[in-house]
Amino acid sequence: MSQSLNIGDRILQSRLFLGTAGYPSPDALKQSIETAQPGLITVSLRRESKAGKGQDFWNILKGLGVPVLPNTAGCHSPNEAITTAEMARAIFETNWIKLEIIGDDYTLQPDPYSLLDATEKLISKGFEVFPYMTDDLVLAEKLTALGCNILMPWGAPIGSGRGLNNPYALKLLRDRFPGKTLVVDAGIGAPSHAAAVMEMGYNAVLLNTAVAKSGDPAAMAGAFAKSIAAGREAYLSGIIAPQESASASTPLIDKPIWHQK
Repeated sequence: MSQSLNIGDRILQSRLFLGTAGYPSPDALKQSIETAQPGLITVSLRRESKAGKGQDFWNILKGLGVPVLPNTAGCHSPNEAITTAEMARAIFETNWIKLEIIGDDYTLQPDPYSLLDATEKLISKGFEVFPYMTDDLVLAEKLTALGCNILMPWGAPIGSGRGLNNPYALKLLRDRFPGKTLVVDAGIGAPSHAAAVMEMGYNAVLLNTAVAKSGDPAAMAGAFAKSIAAGREAYLSGIIAPQESASASTPLIDKPIWHQK
């Protein structure tokens, strides 16, 4: 079964999207990307620049040949996010932008009002917006009405590793937007969490901390790639519905002779 994903006119070869922040070294980042072969990698222009990584960091990423999705992490207002997006478009030569506007510094929960404002303005400027959002259905409806083809609801707060705090809400989004590309972004901590996302029928999973802060980032990246592929294959194969009572897997043709009177 194909693991490729079409977004617009691009074909991504994997449904694992991988962040590039917080790795113990550039080599660990490079090895993780080479092992997992993600469909795309995300880069925070503001945070990576502040970290002092400079041109060498950008050159490493460009040399890997993996599509780059710039993001606006670290922004707290629409104006900040729009300026960052325009800078990213010039640097990475792409109109794709992961739009992230933080509303609360403790949970890093996105600000839904600023998100809508910036989304409308960026779409008018020709951007393909990947909005990082909560799992709110009404917010999703408003974003799609503005022209978003992709939605990126969180599984849990960024970096928490909690997995899926509200599977019901995520499943509802999948059911209500069957024609949209849905990506769970943030909070994933283990490959089993990612597999569960894909079993719901989501199109992809974006994660960072679970790989970057693991004991062996390259090996963990490979584990996530396998779990996402397995979850996708299970979804396409048709997962059985749970039921309340037992159902024998082996049909009863007749009782054994020692049970007969």
